[in-house]
Amino acid sequence: MDEKDLQLLQLLEENSRIPTADLATMTELSEDDVSARVAELEEARIIRAYSAVVDWERAGNGEVLAIIDLKVAPERDFGYERIAERIARFRQVRSLRLVSGVYDLQLLVTGRTMQEVARFVSEQIAPMDQIRETATHLIMKTYKENGTLFVVREGAERQPFSF
Repeated sequence: MDEKDLQLLQLLEENSRIPTADLATMTELSEDDVSARVAELEEARIIRAYSAVVDWERAGNGEVLAIIDLKVAPERDFGYERIAERIARFRQVRSLRLVSGVYDLQLLVTGRTMQEVARFVSEQIAPMDQIRETATHLIMKTYKENGTLFVVREGAERQPFSF
């Protein structure tokens, strides 16, 4: 992967709706070259999906988000892979990561209510044989998501900056 591919990935990650002509100008490539490179990145599954960053609170969805930390007993010969694959299949799980620190796996989970999230954790996740401990953190407010600020004050002035 060369510098131009990395530049394309950064631009698309920031805004996947940038027109090809604009991407060509920003990367100093031809439109055909941009299209071919993006197609190759998609085929190689480096670009996994395109999505919108949605402010669900503002949209009035009322969905509850929670971060669930899990301590997991890794399986011999498989480590965390099989339990992670099993957990990833639940529709409530929006993201799943192996992390360092006190816990092993971290999930971002959605539900219609706090009780629904709690029920999902207690009935589906906690009873799994490899799960040793869970910690649930309800997300109270989102200030920034995937690089997009959600909280912008109207008429906000720049803060003074000094060294």
